[in-house]
Amino acid sequence: MIEVNGKLLDTTDLGFLIDPDDWNGAVAEALAAADSIELTEAHWEIVHFIRAYYQRYKHLPNQRVFTQAVRKQLGEEKGNSRYLYRLFPDGPLKYACKIGGLPKPTSCI
Repeated sequence: MIEVNGKLLDTTDLGFLIDPDDWNGAVAEALAAADSIELTEAHWEIVHFIRAYYQRYKHLPNQRVFTQAVRKQLGEEKGNSRYLYRLFPDGPLKYACKIGGLPKPTSCI
């Protein structure tokens, strides 16, 4: 569980939200803080990107497709592994999804 603004929210044992409808900016900040990530505009851009991807396609990509999709929409500078791992060192797709209130990608350990 995670507490945000006095409300307890259910999470998985890995800290992913159980109910995606619980997600908002404050929840994202709390989820990021739990993993020692301080969200910047660059982080938010990727979090909003993966949320839009999930909403559009109703599934999560694997890491390779994620990086390619970021490159296609946000450009070469942001759509590469080096950039994404600087933002989310322990796994860009996994942590963008976690902070974005999405399920854990099946391709992530």
